[in-house]
Amino acid sequence: MHEIKKSNKLLHVCYEIRGQVLQEAKRLEEEGHRILKLNIGNPAPFGFDVPEEIQQDVIYNLSHAQGYADSKGLFAARKAVQHYTQQCGIANVDIEDIYLGNGVSELIVMAMQALLNTNDEVLIPAPDYPLWTAAVTLSSGRAVHYRCDEQSDWFPDIADIEGKITERTKAIVIINPNNPTGAVYSRELLQQIVELARRHRLIVLADEIYDKILYDEAEHTCIASLADDLLFLTFNGLSKNYRAAGYRAGWLIVSGAKLRAHDYIEGLTMLSSMRLCSNVPAQLGIQTALGGYQSINDLVAPGGRLLEQRDTAYNLISQIPGVSCVKPRGAMYLFPKIDPKVLTIHNDEKMVLDLLRQERILIVQGSAFNQPDTQHFRLVFLPRVDELEGAVGRISHFLQGYEQ
Repeated sequence: MHEIKKSNKLLHVCYEIRGQVLQEAKRLEEEGHRILKLNIGNPAPFGFDVPEEIQQDVIYNLSHAQGYADSKGLFAARKAVQHYTQQCGIANVDIEDIYLGNGVSELIVMAMQALLNTNDEVLIPAPDYPLWTAAVTLSSGRAVHYRCDEQSDWFPDIADIEGKITERTKAIVIINPNNPTGAVYSRELLQQIVELARRHRLIVLADEIYDKILYDEAEHTCIASLADDLLFLTFNGLSKNYRAAGYRAGWLIVSGAKLRAHDYIEGLTMLSSMRLCSNVPAQLGIQTALGGYQSINDLVAPGGRLLEQRDTAYNLISQIPGVSCVKPRGAMYLFPKIDPKVLTIHNDEKMVLDLLRQERILIVQGSAFNQPDTQHFRLVFLPRVDELEGAVGRISHFLQGYEQ
């Protein structure tokens, strides 16, 4: 029988956050087991609702969302994003510089498809949000991972970045606040990256989807606000700050050296038109979200639920013998490290799979984020405090089986 195979373009494309371990979790659920899913930043299952005013606007205007919108998005929604760029300090953004998409994920793939030729290189942090690596690979490019230093709060290593730039390097990806580490980059570090991009004529791709989820008085600097002589693509959306992951509403902002990028922007517009438009009902919530009350500030402030859960998860994880963790200052994840002198982990995917089967807890192995070791894992701290306490206790008990 003739076997039908997937495209060769997919041979080296990986997205293990939803990979083999998740398939096993689904199998266990079908058998009737309850799985605690600490693998993805999906706020809704843990009681983080979309703000009511956003839901009401979408429902009230739903009758106006039956037809296609402009391929770049509804005018009012893009106008709201334009106003937001002014708050972020990004200069000279016109409404035509804004593309709305079915979440940031779609826009990342579009941006890479429009930019890359075969074997063009893109600098991506290690660890990374793996969609970036997958999108570059799918677009026939080559992902080159630069080191983020765990001993320096997971900040990118500028010397390592510069040492990996070649004549084929076209762009650098910055994920800030970072997924999976929770690092929030200083203005000084971002200025160093801008200067490096300037010297080597790199495009700066800024994933800032967590820019309002900040703890301990951390401040987020939009890297596109620091220069206008480079081309910046800034990605953001409703999924995290507004807990609307299922709405699939994101935006891409083109700023800076747009005149030099006329042909590339034409390619972006072409791809935007080819998918006709993004989800119109979700676009109806963008103006209210950006212009309304920012309830995320309450969740991350002292006494706020997200801050309390961050502190609980961090304190408990740090108490496990052989486990350490850099305290995240943003986002909704911990990225703990396992000391190989205390706990022997030869295969982090197998460890995660064993945890799932024994304790019914789903996390993600560090290597899935292109971290070049088997000593890390990512844990989402979205459950309430009592559930986190129970989960981390079970993880601690499980890891005792790896003690030397």
